[in-house]
Amino acid sequence: MIIEKRTYTFHPGKVQEFLALYEADGLALHTKYLPMIGYFVSEIGTLNQVVTMWGYESMQQRDELRAKLYADPEWIAFGPKTTPFIQNMETVILRPTSFSPIR
Repeated sequence: MIIEKRTYTFHPGKVQEFLALYEADGLALHTKYLPMIGYFVSEIGTLNQVVTMWGYESMQQRDELRAKLYADPEWIAFGPKTTPFIQNMETVILRPTSFSPIR
């Protein structure tokens, strides 16, 4: 298993507005294609961040599922609605150790 961790940094005061838009218009579509592990907001440390985690069996599965998502006309239309909120985005692929409870 691999985990894709995405960290979005939003303009101050925009996290709740983004979350409302995402929950109403993006969540069902996103999870139609991608296996969500969790969706989080920062409370201590760097503020105005949303961290998402997605789980895949392999990089190949990740690439295939993301290609399907990115080809969906509804997702293509949804994406531009979110970009005005985002200052920065970081993606990290995490591979579990041999002793990790999640493998």
